[in-house]
Amino acid sequence: MNRQTLSVFLLALGFLVCEGGNPCCSQPCENRGVCTALGSDYECDCTRTGYYGQNCTTPELLTLIKVYLKPSPNTVHYLLTHFKGFWNIINSISFLRDAIMKYVLTSRSNMIDSPSTYNSDYDYKNWEAYSNISYYTRALPPLPEDCPTPMGVVGKKELPDAKVLAEKLLMRREFITDPQGTSLMFGFFAQHFTHQFFKSDMKKGPAFTLATGHGVDLSHVYGNDLQKQHKLRLFKDGKLKHQVLNGEVYPPTVKETGVHMIYPPHIPESQRFAVGHEAFGLVPGLMMYAVIWLREHNRVCDVLKEVHPDWDDERLFQTTRLILIGETIRIVIEDYVQHLSGYNFKLKFDPELLFKEQFQYQNRIASEFNTLYHWHPLMPDTFRVGETHYNYKQFIFNNSVVIEHGINKMVESFTNQISGRVAGGRNVPVPILYVTVETIEHNRKLRYQSLNAYRKRFNMKPYSSFEDLTGETEMAALLEEMYGHVDAVEFYPGLLVEKPRPNSIFGETMVEVGAPFSLKGLMGNPICSPEYWKPSTFGGKVGFEIVNTASLQNLVCNNVRGPCPVASFQVQNIKETEPVIINSSTSQSQGSDINPTVILKETSTEL
Repeated sequence: MNRQTLSVFLLALGFLVCEGGNPCCSQPCENRGVCTALGSDYECDCTRTGYYGQNCTTPELLTLIKVYLKPSPNTVHYLLTHFKGFWNIINSISFLRDAIMKYVLTSRSNMIDSPSTYNSDYDYKNWEAYSNISYYTRALPPLPEDCPTPMGVVGKKELPDAKVLAEKLLMRREFITDPQGTSLMFGFFAQHFTHQFFKSDMKKGPAFTLATGHGVDLSHVYGNDLQKQHKLRLFKDGKLKHQVLNGEVYPPTVKETGVHMIYPPHIPESQRFAVGHEAFGLVPGLMMYAVIWLREHNRVCDVLKEVHPDWDDERLFQTTRLILIGETIRIVIEDYVQHLSGYNFKLKFDPELLFKEQFQYQNRIASEFNTLYHWHPLMPDTFRVGETHYNYKQFIFNNSVVIEHGINKMVESFTNQISGRVAGGRNVPVPILYVTVETIEHNRKLRYQSLNAYRKRFNMKPYSSFEDLTGETEMAALLEEMYGHVDAVEFYPGLLVEKPRPNSIFGETMVEVGAPFSLKGLMGNPICSPEYWKPSTFGGKVGFEIVNTASLQNLVCNNVRGPCPVASFQVQNIKETEPVIINSSTSQSQGSDINPTVILKETSTEL
């Protein structure tokens, strides 16, 4: 029985099972058609999908041509990650590079609904789902509550125990290094950068966010509200409060500012740094970036004051914030996403590429984007700074690491320590496995659709079997035992067990779902709009130049004392940085004294 015949059979079976229930549980509408239940029957709205028919399965002529000519995502990825000589030529020809970058931006961004459509309490369009920004939006609506199985009509009546699932398929046995050579600088940047817009409000539940900006606003630097921002500001020359330790600038203390931060009771007052995000004292790698951005803000204020000596504190502060937002977006696209993609094509941050396109400069963070960004396998078993190795118990809530080693040594060390591979399964560190378990449980509360449903939503073929998903047999057999049908595999576990692309950190689904959210969020920022993207917004030519020359390396070199270390998201010499493999029993002993309730008491499981 081929897959198409099987799908028809399951659809028919779904109607029998759903008789008297919700016929949309069987997800009968294909190609982004919208299902509306009509008693025991249903109706598919195929408007502007490029398809027609009862289930939106018959392509229009233009759609047929596009589908026939369009290469698969894996083919495109192969072309972009090979033929380096060809791409070197393309990168050197401005109009060709611009044309390809424009296509990358539009083709990815157009996959994200704007304005937003659903949230976790509404599986149909309405004003509340659109206007209530305290919710994360949703790329796919939640599954109806009255379905025969948790994943619609396929799979088992009960989902596997989240803890058992995590221990059998996701927990690290030994550290699997990333074949792309991703450095720990990348892992901490990913955490630091995303937590300005991934801030789940666990008092209300995982469907809600505390982040008001829904994008790159640097609230993790300046605070999530005006009250916290004012506590962090010096109110002189536009600068942020700071202290000088060992001749270098560091954040002020909680005692000095009165800013709410999360620290266990045993942390000395002198080590309780106050920064924009209340949980960044959790890991020295996050505090490292907080220190760098604090220094960069005050440095840029000095540059602007020299050019504009008549500007008051408020204008210096506000303009500097816009400059740092621009720096962040450029670093994310040209350094961070560039490394992540593995492309030989050189990505470019140029908002003007979209000025003649129909593009909406607004963004809402999707719950699924928050979920897929739980890249805990990036983290190693121990953290090396200089000659010192820290286990998890020694590393968390330990700002003394930042003070004692300094930013130079931390950047140098993390640039030369390799991260773990995210896809392929069995690489989540034991001490933070509980976070993965809670993520799975939260996703179930939000009634996420299956991994295959998201693959179809983002123009990928659904996996036909468990072996097709994992690329091997042992984990595939465990998945089949747990879920019963490949269409019932959950979104987040599926992302982590998915076979990686060749020599890649991620599998296909992670990239093809994550990239549209990322690029839409970055380019949808107000500073990228025609009204904002001009020198005057950034204080003139000097400020605009800071934005247009931003890079991770420049950010670090402008904010450390003495010789500047190499700062890179790619390990410089992988062979020299191979970590010691630590087996699961050793890892467990490292994390056994970590109390999850201390870490999660006032923040979300995203950290």
